[in-house]
Amino acid sequence: MNSLRNDYKLIDLFCDLVLIPSPSLHEEKVADKILEIFKKHNIFAKKDSYGNIYAEVSPTDTSKKPILLSSHMDVVGDDSKINIKLNGDFIETDKNRTLGADDKAGVAAAIMLAIELANNNSFKHGGLEIVFTKDEEQNMSGIHNLKMNELKSEYILVLDADKLGQFLIAGASYTKLTLKVTAFKGGHSGIDIDDAKRLNAAKLIAELVNEIPQGVYKKDEFGVVTSINLGVITGGGIESAINNIKQNNISSNYNDYLLENAVTNIINTKAGAAYSIRSSSKEYENNLINDIKQIADNFNKKYEGLAKAELEISQHLPPFEKNDDDTLSQIAEKTADKLNIKLDISSFHAGAETHIYANNKNKYNKPFKPVLMGMADVYNMHSADEMINYKSYLKGYELLKEFFKNFNA
Repeated sequence: MNSLRNDYKLIDLFCDLVLIPSPSLHEEKVADKILEIFKKHNIFAKKDSYGNIYAEVSPTDTSKKPILLSSHMDVVGDDSKINIKLNGDFIETDKNRTLGADDKAGVAAAIMLAIELANNNSFKHGGLEIVFTKDEEQNMSGIHNLKMNELKSEYILVLDADKLGQFLIAGASYTKLTLKVTAFKGGHSGIDIDDAKRLNAAKLIAELVNEIPQGVYKKDEFGVVTSINLGVITGGGIESAINNIKQNNISSNYNDYLLENAVTNIINTKAGAAYSIRSSSKEYENNLINDIKQIADNFNKKYEGLAKAELEISQHLPPFEKNDDDTLSQIAEKTADKLNIKLDISSFHAGAETHIYANNKNKYNKPFKPVLMGMADVYNMHSADEMINYKSYLKGYELLKEFFKNFNA
């Protein structure tokens, strides 16, 4: 490892940061190291009141626009020691814990670019802002506590994708939809089974689930736009079986246990289903939700006086919608072509800090225009088998530097 690290300053910096454990909400040591590096190179940097880091390289040409680089300091893992090694083209651990390339690769690349700019006053640029957040992996509390109305940049590169050349211009929201059915009159599965007014809630939830879409609801040339996934169905006489699990510390397959031990001699009055909805379009997400509301309304009309369906909707992450301004995509295409890097401009059906930026404004009241950019090929993220191809990482840093030059051309 030493010979490699002596050859490449970026790899050296990356490894130094990786060797500092920084689980979510325990990023203090790596944050202090980052501030020490910035101070050494006379780069303005500070912690905000929450523990995020803000740094800035002042513009050398105020007629040009600044750009913001954003990454997160926390990694999946604990405070245990991190041992790393070189295996061919890959940097990996000893397989006892995660590497933390997600997102130390983004952090190190942003620091390195800042250092190069700070030592080159001859290059004319509009300024570089850097944000390193806490707690991205668990609750995104860092980005939620960031004072965005103090940021100057309009354009943002979030350096947190896992493949070199990824340039993700939209991302899906996460909304939870819960459907509850109540049948007004239950009874005995034998004695009362012939009473048409005694409807079984478990059967009714199955009827509703059958009508609600499952899977892809809308897609376009960039990928899946809106989807819905059934996460769980509950209903029937499961209370006593659940109590047995708690009281007897049963650790067998819960699904099988409930099926084998649930009460079957009652006409059920309660049932429910929970869905996740993901969408990079507010319009299509609203269309899907309205479709489900209509299904529930039709159900309630059909079974009026006998049963009722109720919906609960809660958004956990807003959508990152594609912006009409394609400035960053055009620069990325030009840059990748020059460096012979295959660029993948697409959307992703998951969440990231891009979503929070995209729904906020800077100090000049201009909406942020973020993209999620891949710096390297990272494999098996969030696992003990995580590894980064260091050659792709060096290429990714070339992409970032050339992108910055073209942004300021």
